Amino acid sequence: MAVTIKDVAKKAGVAPSTVSRVIADSPRISTETKKRVRKAMKELGYHPNVNARNLAVRSSKAIGVIMPSSAETALQNPFFPEVLRGVGTVAHDTEYSLYVSTGGNDQQLYEEVKRMVYGHRVDGIILLYSRMNDAIMDFLVEEKFPFVVVGKPYENEASITYVDNDNVSASKELTKHLIDFGHHDIAFIGGTTDLVVTSDRFEGYKQALIESGIKVREDYVINDEFNRSSGKKAVEKLLKLKNPPTAMVITDDMMSLGVINMLEEFGLDCPDDVSITSFNNLYLSEITRPPLTTVDIQIYKLGIQGAKCLIEQLQTKDEPAKRVIVPYAIKYRSSTKRFEP
Repeated sequence: MAVTIKDVAKKAGVAPSTVSRVIADSPRISTETKKRVRKAMKELGYHPNVNARNLAVRSSKAIGVIMPSSAETALQNPFFPEVLRGVGTVAHDTEYSLYVSTGGNDQQLYEEVKRMVYGHRVDGIILLYSRMNDAIMDFLVEEKFPFVVVGKPYENEASITYVDNDNVSASKELTKHLIDFGHHDIAFIGGTTDLVVTSDRFEGYKQALIESGIKVREDYVINDEFNRSSGKKAVEKLLKLKNPPTAMVITDDMMSLGVINMLEEFGLDCPDDVSITSFNNLYLSEITRPPLTTVDIQIYKLGIQGAKCLIEQLQTKDEPAKRVIVPYAIKYRSSTKRFEP
């Protein structure tokens, strides 16, 4: 026979209405009473009817997590499972479920977000990307729907809560490392140009070159999807140049693996022939040969902070927009070497 609220109330020595308020986490109930009721619920094996409770408080107790529209490609990159792990940790602790969307294309993703919002399927949304002129971000701003961006918004930066790294500084420091090693012919391999993270990391690369008196060459700049095959294609283009680069700033570890594989196919060695620096510090970056010099952007922490910011919005009305910058650290390993002409 199913355990009821009345059973819990009797065991805890309170009124059934008090049990209901504890389930709804009412601030009117003392901490001591909440502990007693929750203990009774646990001992009796009572589980609240979440759907009924959510209907009563007009809450879904769910968070929408929006992957990039190229999710099939994105899911091949360990960045996304790791950032989802961070989001999921906070969701579990605060008893929210996750509604993960991996829409097929931009339009399908946009329509799904509208269904989430208008259908009250989620209480808030986390965007795991930031694109230029993004219709979804514009829609969420217009609807005044609670959301957080993992990444830097392309506009309205002061009015949107976001969690990011200082990608300009990180890329500048990474490029400066190669310059300090005597490299002048340094290529940049980035993600697609509509991504804000690509723009920021390119800006840091460019600043480091200009400050060192090195010309920024257009033929040394290649942008594509964050995956291994893109890295391979980039190497093919760069090695065909009359003056191929001796070093590369690559904005994703998966791309870097593709670069190393293709260099081997061309009979070149990393770092003896080409030095490589990278981003993300995926678990693969330490075990690949050679181990990558890469920026640890603390992916798990990005997910944690993104979810925490959203929960704060949901729990506190009129929570002001905030910017959370997660610190980065460069992991210096064996993929770079001092240039010897």
